[in-house]
Amino acid sequence: MNYKKTVFIVNPHAGNGSTGREWPRIGNRARDLLGPYETCLTGGPGDATRIARERLLDGADRIICVGGDGTLNEVVNGFLDEKDPLRKDAVLGFLPNGTGCDFCRTMPIPAGLEASLATIREDHIHTIDLGHIRYRDHQGNTRTRYFHNIASFGLGGEVVDRVNRTSKACGPFLTFIWGTLVSLFLYGKKRVSIRVDEGEEQTVDVLNIAIANGRYHGGGMLVAPDAMADDGLFHVTIIGAMRLPLVFWHLPKLYLGGIEHIRQVTMQTGKKVIASSEQRVLLDIDGEQPGTLPAELSIVPGAIKMIMRKSP
Repeated sequence: MNYKKTVFIVNPHAGNGSTGREWPRIGNRARDLLGPYETCLTGGPGDATRIARERLLDGADRIICVGGDGTLNEVVNGFLDEKDPLRKDAVLGFLPNGTGCDFCRTMPIPAGLEASLATIREDHIHTIDLGHIRYRDHQGNTRTRYFHNIASFGLGGEVVDRVNRTSKACGPFLTFIWGTLVSLFLYGKKRVSIRVDEGEEQTVDVLNIAIANGRYHGGGMLVAPDAMADDGLFHVTIIGAMRLPLVFWHLPKLYLGGIEHIRQVTMQTGKKVIASSEQRVLLDIDGEQPGTLPAELSIVPGAIKMIMRKSP
């Protein structure tokens, strides 16, 4: 496909600042492989959404996001308004270079620079679903946004809140492990009411609930092993409350596989989820912590076109 205008949206702070330091080299290599493009550097939260929206309305038909899952989430939100894509012909590419790049573990998006740029040049387009969430921000206002990977609440929100307040100098895996361990010791079980589609509402004491479009979050935790980002469904994983020694006993299963065999874990699929709690329960939306329950989530099938490796 011949693109009229390509824009790179770069978060220089991603990967504990490594993206900004490496961008001159990355940018030169991108120009060699992809031809001319415009570079837009983000300066703070919300910039990537604003820039993506402005450039799409100004004629960009290929936008490449450079950063982690949080930056990708912002760019995704710039592609859509409340109901529809701003441009149905626009495509999104991803050069992962952040603290959390869990979506690449689900979808065929390579992590290395050369492989990522080669994938973008090969230009295989895959249409994926998105999640849409309505939630409460920290000021008590109702907000909405899209997510490409996973929205969770409970321990996940506590971990992300803690991780995003650290330097992340130890790298993504150790940073998330540290955040998880500290949060486990400080976390008190949450009582959450949840309903999937038209099923019965259930009220449960939970460690965490994940509403998944992708399979991994939290730096490599395989929380939804059967999730596919193009099947038109959420994969809902409810991890019930359990004593701390049992949590540590089962923790390796989150990384190595087997979470579905834990007695306190239940899984189901659906297109709509409603959740609430009388307690303060933090959200994790694609690695960001924007607010709390209550929340209403719905799947948006075939919402966005992404450049990925060709499926075998």
